[in-house]
Amino acid sequence: MKKKRHTPEQIVKMLERGEQMIASGKTIDVVAGELGISAPTWYAWKKQYGSMNAEQLDEMKKLKAENARLKQLLADAELAKAILKDVASGNF
Repeated sequence: MKKKRHTPEQIVKMLERGEQMIASGKTIDVVAGELGISAPTWYAWKKQYGSMNAEQLDEMKKLKAENARLKQLLADAELAKAILKDVASGNF
């Protein structure tokens, strides 16, 4: 069976809806079943996204994108440095 992937936005909305159900007196197992997930998934999502709202989620996405861009720039710089070092030592 193919796993269903949820976006972080969907996860945050599902957590908010689940918290409302829990506040109305439902158990975690019932809430997870209604959301179409397992109880361990609920706890994993709660641990990762529990305190986030939509604004914080957008900021996290921007930071991840910037981090990926910076890692790529560092890799390019290290490659250029290695090439220059090889050329300077005559190993080409």
